[in-house]
Amino acid sequence: MKKRFIPWMLLCLFSTLATRVTAKDLELQGRTLISQKPPFTINLPSEFRLVHSFTQDHPGASSQTRGYLLVRTKGKEAEEMFILQVSDRTNPQAEPMTAPPLKPYTEKRMYVHEKSMKGRDIPLDVMVQLMAWNPDAASLEPVLKKGIVIPAHWALQGQCLYLHPPDHAILMRYSRDVTSFGLKVSEKGDSWNRDTLAGNEKKAYEMFRKTFLEMVDSLSIKSR
Repeated sequence: MKKRFIPWMLLCLFSTLATRVTAKDLELQGRTLISQKPPFTINLPSEFRLVHSFTQDHPGASSQTRGYLLVRTKGKEAEEMFILQVSDRTNPQAEPMTAPPLKPYTEKRMYVHEKSMKGRDIPLDVMVQLMAWNPDAASLEPVLKKGIVIPAHWALQGQCLYLHPPDHAILMRYSRDVTSFGLKVSEKGDSWNRDTLAGNEKKAYEMFRKTFLEMVDSLSIKSR
């Protein structure tokens, strides 16, 4: 039987056709995010608030996508964002969930990419890179509708992907505005290239990397 992959196009965009849902499978207790389906907990870098959630069915792939968009603001501006996307297998007779590995936007601004076990039975695909926040992106429209300003800045992003076999695939994306570290950093993309990273740009990256990997280390995957 054909394998069921995460519908990656939908993981990249919050579709306007998606149905709004309540986050009944998700709970926030301070900085701790608790997922009921699949069962896991993770300690986030900051206290976030949930600003948007959705679900969309994919009958042809025997799966359903759930997405949750969390934001931390300073004043009216977003400083950090956390996106959790879960693909659920809806047909028990279908093949277990599978997913392609993470890919960077560009190799020269990708700093970390590794498969990590960290004492777990389930491997994690982990990546850190530079990205650009785009306030005109359709995926961020729900944030803007809440009155939150998305600055058109470079941001550091960490991603963590893992399979919770046989029924779930989980993608977490945490990003932070590069101007939010209390350092004067360059707005030129070439200043953030991996091979020449130095000065305040390197300091900001090292702070972000430490925070993100601590978050990943805190991931506790529960058995049913």
